[in-house]
Amino acid sequence: MNIILLSGGSGKRLWPLSNDIRSKQFIKLFKNEKGEYESMVQRVYRQITKVDHEAKVTIATSKSQVSAIKNQLGDNVSVCEEPCRRDTFPAIALAANYLHDVLGVKDSEPVVVCPVDPYVEDTYYEAVKQLAELAQAGNAGLTLMGIEPTYPSEKYGYIIPEDGNNVSAVKEFKEKPDTETAKKYLAQNALWNAGIFAFKLGYLIDKAHSMIDYKNYQDMFNRYDQMTKISFDYAVVEKEPSIQVFRYSGDWKDVGTWNMMAEVMADKAKGKAVMDETCENTNVVNELNIPILCMGCKNMIIAASGDGIIISDKERSGYMKPYVEQIETNPSFIEKSWGTYSVRELSHNAMTVHLHINKGKKMSYHMHNNRDEVWTIISGEGKVLIDGNGKNVNIGDTIRIMSGSKHYIEALTDMDIIEIQIGNEINVNDKVKFPLDDM
Repeated sequence: MNIILLSGGSGKRLWPLSNDIRSKQFIKLFKNEKGEYESMVQRVYRQITKVDHEAKVTIATSKSQVSAIKNQLGDNVSVCEEPCRRDTFPAIALAANYLHDVLGVKDSEPVVVCPVDPYVEDTYYEAVKQLAELAQAGNAGLTLMGIEPTYPSEKYGYIIPEDGNNVSAVKEFKEKPDTETAKKYLAQNALWNAGIFAFKLGYLIDKAHSMIDYKNYQDMFNRYDQMTKISFDYAVVEKEPSIQVFRYSGDWKDVGTWNMMAEVMADKAKGKAVMDETCENTNVVNELNIPILCMGCKNMIIAASGDGIIISDKERSGYMKPYVEQIETNPSFIEKSWGTYSVRELSHNAMTVHLHINKGKKMSYHMHNNRDEVWTIISGEGKVLIDGNGKNVNIGDTIRIMSGSKHYIEALTDMDIIEIQIGNEINVNDKVKFPLDDM
């Protein structure tokens, strides 16, 4: 089956671990079958490929998340990169054309679109596979998967089916209601609308051409910033006369807040954390290299990273977004395709960074116009290339790279490097990339 995973998010609701670059799906709070920590995107990808070894997964995401995806899933994962954010319809239309023009998926093949961030069991992806089969059968233009509600929620939109059968025609859609209205929907066999739908690829390609003036994938990519911001629900779903819904009654959790995340994270405490015997229903996630001691904490979430610290009542943590928006910080931890980048100290004209480069990985060949860099190798072995001249480096070696010098490093083993950036203007945008043959 062909699956498009929508990976977005502004990174506000799980602050300070999440930010505009590191959204919640990249935070490693779960554990795989080997007992190793994994993120939401790793868990989802593992579950899909377990259910269907031949599944073709494409992740539709913003440019800022590509490096984290490559870091966590490897270079072979298919990624459709949005040049800028334009809501779900443009993102899905771009991904559909990417499947068609770049990956060679045929018009007649079914495609399922899913969010990347629900916490589910494997049965969910078995249901997704059934959804693809229903779309392949072609009995409706769109086939949705509705979640069997466990309570009358105010947080979700609702799908009202014609009847309570496992597969039913859709009667209508309802926006997020109040609790009393939600109870009335449940009496009508209503389902939560979790944004999961399937179609034949040709269906979506035709829809895109009817609404957007473009020739092919590359043309749409080049003009993406001119596209109207609109959701898939408004652009397609609410205008489609032929829709059926497949009822899913398994476990499904939207872990969009710390309160919900605390219910499913692998451990009560991660990182250097100690809780005394009087603590109750409290979770701690500590990414700092200093301990956190909790005493008498009840119904609390405590999370600490280089970006900040939150200490909150669990229920209250769901209302943190407007307060986080008042905090202006640059992300201190970034996952790159080659490893990780952690800011340790920042001053007016210098910044100290810890780089971890994975064995066999290398940075792009690049230069900076406004800063010098000093690298000190603290573990591992690698090869440095500066203005076309290469040399091997080991523990204890120090390399100075002047502004305007093209450079990169390749890790022959796992490497740790302390990088000191020096300059009057230290900026993440001060980077010019070059092909490796430009030496």
